[in-house]
Amino acid sequence: MGWLKKKPDPVSDRARALSAEIAALEQQIQRLNTQVSQSPQQPKLRPAALPHSGLSRPVSPSPEPPPPTGEPIFEDINKNRLKAKTETVAPRDHFNELGVRKYDLVGLWQRIKNHIHGPPTSNPRLVNYLAAGGVQGLRPMRYEKRVARNRTLLLIIVLFGLLLGIVAVFLKH
Repeated sequence: MGWLKKKPDPVSDRARALSAEIAALEQQIQRLNTQVSQSPQQPKLRPAALPHSGLSRPVSPSPEPPPPTGEPIFEDINKNRLKAKTETVAPRDHFNELGVRKYDLVGLWQRIKNHIHGPPTSNPRLVNYLAAGGVQGLRPMRYEKRVARNRTLLLIIVLFGLLLGIVAVFLKH
C-alpha cells in the first residue's frame, strides 16, 4: 500500500543531519573545554614579555621574507575616500536659494523603481534553482505561481458573484 505513503522530504532530512552534526560538534567543544580547564595552567611567555637588555633579539629559525619589490599590492584607502566624497552631490544642490527642497523627478523615478523591484537577491543561483525546479522534492516556482493565480481568480469570481447577488436582492425590493 505505497499509495498513501508520504514521500520523504530531502530538505528536512538534510536539516536533521545538520542538527545531528551540530550536536556532535557541541559535545566535542564541551569535551575540549573540560580538558583545557583540567590541564595545569602555565604562563605563556612572549618575546615582548622578556625584560629589555642590551643584547639583540635571538635569531628566529625561519628567515624573514625579503621586502616586496615593485608596486604595492594594496591601494591607499584615503584616495578612495576622497574620490567618494567628491563624487557625492553637495547638499546645496538639493535646495534652492530660499532653502526649499527642489523637486527631483529622476530621484523620484529611481525610488519608485527600486520600491517595485525590491532589493537584488543575495543568491541568484538559488533563485534560478527554485524557479526551474532544480531542487529535488520542491515544486517549481512557476507551478506555485500558477496555483496562487488560479486561487486569486477563483476568489475574485466568487466575490463578484456574491456582490451581484446582493445587488440583485436590493434592486428587487
